[in-house]
Parts: sequence; structure tokens; C-alpha cells
Amino acid sequence: MRKVLLPALIIIGASLLIIRVFYLQIIDDSFKLKSENNAIKIKYDYPERGYIYDRNGVLLVANQPSYDIMVIPRELNKTDTLEFCKLLNITKEDFIKKIEKAKVYSPRLPSVFLAQLNKNEFAAFQEKIRKFEGFYFQKRALRDYEVDFGANVFGSIVEVNEGLIEKNPYYKSGDLIGKQGVEESYEKILRGVKGVKYFQKDKFNREIGSYKEGKFDTIAVQGEDINLTIDAEIQKYGEQLMVNKRGGIVAIEPKTGEILALVTAPSYDPGILVGRQRSKNYTKLYHDSIAKPLYDRGLLAEYPPGSPFKIMTGLVGLQEGVMDEETTFVCSHGFYYAPGRFQKCHCGGGVLNLHVGIYKSCNAYFSNVYLRTIGKYKKTPYAVDVWSNHIKSFGLGQFMGYDLPTGRKGKIPTSKTYKRMYPGWGYSGKTIISNAIGQGEVLMTPIQLANMMATVANEGYYYTPHIIKKIKGEKIDTKFTTKHVTTIDKKYFPPMISGLFDVYNRGTAYGLRVEGIDICGKTGTAENFAKIDGKRVQLKDHSIFVAFAPKDNPKIAIAVLVENGGYGATIAGPIASLMIEKYLRKKITRTDLETRVLNISLQSRYALLGGLSEEVKKELRIKDSITQSKAKAAAKKIDTTKAKT
Repeated sequence: MRKVLLPALIIIGASLLIIRVFYLQIIDDSFKLKSENNAIKIKYDYPERGYIYDRNGVLLVANQPSYDIMVIPRELNKTDTLEFCKLLNITKEDFIKKIEKAKVYSPRLPSVFLAQLNKNEFAAFQEKIRKFEGFYFQKRALRDYEVDFGANVFGSIVEVNEGLIEKNPYYKSGDLIGKQGVEESYEKILRGVKGVKYFQKDKFNREIGSYKEGKFDTIAVQGEDINLTIDAEIQKYGEQLMVNKRGGIVAIEPKTGEILALVTAPSYDPGILVGRQRSKNYTKLYHDSIAKPLYDRGLLAEYPPGSPFKIMTGLVGLQEGVMDEETTFVCSHGFYYAPGRFQKCHCGGGVLNLHVGIYKSCNAYFSNVYLRTIGKYKKTPYAVDVWSNHIKSFGLGQFMGYDLPTGRKGKIPTSKTYKRMYPGWGYSGKTIISNAIGQGEVLMTPIQLANMMATVANEGYYYTPHIIKKIKGEKIDTKFTTKHVTTIDKKYFPPMISGLFDVYNRGTAYGLRVEGIDICGKTGTAENFAKIDGKRVQLKDHSIFVAFAPKDNPKIAIAVLVENGGYGATIAGPIASLMIEKYLRKKITRTDLETRVLNISLQSRYALLGGLSEEVKKELRIKDSITQSKAKAAAKKIDTTKAKT
């Protein structure tokens, strides 16, 4: 048996090997194609990226032709370097550096020598390209922005790096890829599919025709067009209102979770990141570490939500049964919550119920509600987690799952948070009472604030915020059409909404009313602290406003946050009212309010962070009693504690 087994294994193994070799060499020509790559030249045909439209079909992003000069180092032959450099307006040092980089990538494969030539540059070089062996043109499509706003929404197109090429074989040297915004989120849909053509070369390295009569060639497939949920008009309007200010605006359609506007300020014209000037312009934006124009404050900036968070405190109190809408508390311009510990309030004082507490924004009222909520259970850590779970059911304190590639979770503290903060000794509701009014350890991003208001507008449910409305030939992800229901019963929302409605009619936003539009809103002022020269310094408060409208059958929910803007009704509130009217009516009736907001500049308040000279400070009428050296030190050492900007 052993004598037969060994020869049998040898025969079987040899037979399998022969069959495999026969298949690879005779039947499957694709491997023959790879083995003959020294005699074959590959050219790629790059498709146009899909167009981007807004929710109403307005074209936002199209394409324009561009040309890359490609080089194959092994094919270079006595190039007239001086003439070459003169034609392309580059130095000889640049030429040598680019050739060496191409050799590192591959001596025999094409790589980009000079990217993104425009029509005129291409025409000038095209006439003489025959004189420069080893170089050829590769046509591509660059983005052509039809608007000068929405840079943070769109993202941009960049050249792939070597790390990505190694991870994803689809991309080759010189290929372009979406970075940030919808360009990154929907890259596979927008990019299309490259076409490939194979050409036979002779022994002199000259093309002699299509390989195998084009048997292996493929045609390029253009990227799919997409419609965003963004309304171009209010996106543009929001960016105009935020000129000379820093912060974010997020507007959502409550019934669908569609993002109507996603504004970050300061911003920039997306067109400056196209073409050969892209690198220089991007570097300038990147190194602006003070204004941070590349930082999407609507998605990334975490702030104390301030008074708008009282909405959550009240809803949790109602759900936990520690109060009802008729429960009253006394406010003596604040209240003592512990010996020697007094919390100020600016509501005017008196005996208040829930309705009045909301529209007057009483700190004392909601701090009492919070103390009752935490005090309901014997163990404070358990009570904190009950409270935290209610809050998180609104999508807060977690990544929301929207279809943009950047974002932060915010922070909703739990018992684990306070176990780390207070190791070895206990704490009570009074210890963490700042949470009641949106300070303390609570942090939220503007998109979370907007989603919170959309959830209130819907009386207890929300859809994951998203920016894609339609993809040609495809369906959007079902997670954007899945309803999320909070832990708060629907019956507790009407009394809260009633109070929010009177914020405009009788309360802190009375002066921001828009005739004929029933708006429910909440002003907010979040304290803003920073460390300067190792000392904790209080800067100008952040201005916050959240709202939805109309009161019945809401069509827009919005959150506005203006850094160092002061009271919520001063800057953020007017912006929210103007945005709501612009969306619902397509026009503005309160032109006096519009003019005031457009003319507001907060650049003087940002001087501390920018380290401006004393002369500029005087010109901007800065009253801060700080020296120039302290201002410069602040720009380097600032370390935000309560509000991350």
C-alpha cells in the first residue's frame, strides 16, 4: 500500500500543476496580460464626478476640465530641462525633485509630474510635448463650484497619498479623492469608475496599437448625481449673517431629519481649493490656528448648552414624576442650594410654575427640578444614570450617525464620570447642580442642539440628521428613515412647547417676534472660561438660541451659537428668527433686524485670542485691560475648559 501511495500522490500533484499552468497560459489571457506589462502601456480614462444639487434642484457643484502632466521615469530621454521648465514656469530644482519623487514611486509606472493645468497652460505645452519623451497628458475633471458658500458641506478633492494607494488598489498615483464633507462621505458614488485602455509597444517603446484589439479595455462610467437636503438660499443667508463672527448654525426639518443648513463661521469660498493654487490656499487656511476656518463648528465644537438645556431638565422631571406643570418654586433672584452657595438668576423672581419658568428662563426653578430628580432615588449614582439615560435618548452625548465624516459626541455625564471626578468620597445633586442649567459637565455640539429641538417639535421622536436627499438610481440608507423614540412620554411635550411659545410672546425673545409666524424658542447664555498664563479667566459668554417653527406642524428646527456673543437674545436669537423667516417665507420683513445683524462684528472680542497689537486693539475699541504681551501669550497658551472652541 505504501509503495502505491507515494507515486499516486506525485502523479496527482503533477497533474494538478499541469492543469493549472495550462489554464493560466492558454485559457486565461488576463494573467498573460500582466506578465507582458513591459510591452504594454496602460492609460486610464477618468470619468466626471457626479454633480451635486441642493434639495430644490439648484446646481451647486459641477466639473471643469483639467490636465495633469504624467511622467514615466524610465522613458525619459535627453530632455531639454531649461525649455521644459520655462514652458511650465517651474525651476530646475523643482524639476529634479519631481523626477526623483516619481522614481521612488516607480521607474516604469506613470505618476503625476505636474497636476491640474488649466486650458491655457495645457494649450501652450501641448504644442511641444512631442519633444519631451516620457511625458504625456492625462485629462481629468476638477470641481467647478457654482456657488461661493458651503465649503464645509461639500469638502474638497485632493490627490491620493501613498498610504491610501497601498490600502486601496483602485487608486493610482495622481488620482483624486473626496476629502471631508459629502465629497468624502459619498466618494464611491460620486467618483464613478475609471476606464482602462491597453496599448501594445514595440521594442523601441513606441505604441503600435491596441492590445488584443481592445479585448481588455473598459469604458469610464460617470459618477452618479446627488441631491443634498441643504437649501441653498438659507445656507448662503446663514453664512452672510455669520460674517465677522465665529460659531455655527444648524437647521433641520423635524419630520424627516433632513439638514437644511449647516453653517460654520468663519468659512471660505470652496473655489479657492481648486487648481494649482490649492496647496498654497489650503496651507494658509490650515495654519490659521485662531479663526480655524477649516474647523466645522457646527459638527465639531462642543459647548455648554446653557439655558436651552432647561428644556431637558423639565422633561425629565415630568417623566420621573417629581413635578408637574403646576408645581411652583420660589425664586429670590436665585436660591441657596447649600450653606454659602448661591446660584444667581435674572428672571425677576417670584413664585413660578413650569410655564413661567420656561419663558422667563428661571435658574432657580430648574435647579429645584434637578435636585428633586436626583434626590428621588436613594443612591445618587443610580439617579444620575437614570437622568443621563433620558437625556441620551434624544441622541445627545453620542455620535449621531449622520452622513458626514466628522463630528464629536458632546458629553452627558454618568455615574462613571463622577466616580472619576470624586474618587473616594460621595456627591449629591447639589454637588453637580450646574447640569440643571446646561453648565457643569454637559457639552453639546450645535447639530445636537438642533436635533434636540427637532425632537421637541415632534413631541418625542427624531430621525437621524442627514445631508443626502436623493441619489440617482439608488435609495438612501434606511437608517435615515428609521424613527427614534425618546424615553419621555408624548403627553409631557405640549406643556413644554407652550412655555417655549411664550418665550417669543412674553419672555426673553419678545423683541424677536416675526409677525404671522408662531415660533417656539429658547435663549441661552453659556459661560466661557479659559486659562491664560495659568489663571482661569472668564471671557465674554457664548450667545445661544434654539427654536422651531411653526408651532403647529413644524417645518424647521434651528440652533445658533455665536462664540463670545453675549446674551442669547442679542445675536444668536436675531439670527435664528431671520433664518426661520427666510426659510418659511423666502423673504425678510424685519429689514431693520437684518441690517443690524449683518453689521455686527465681534472681531474686537476675538482680539485676545488673536494676540493683536495695541494699535489694532485701540482701533477696534477693545476695553480689555491687558497688555500686548499677555494677548500674545493668550494666543499660545489658551486652554478652553468649559467651552471647546
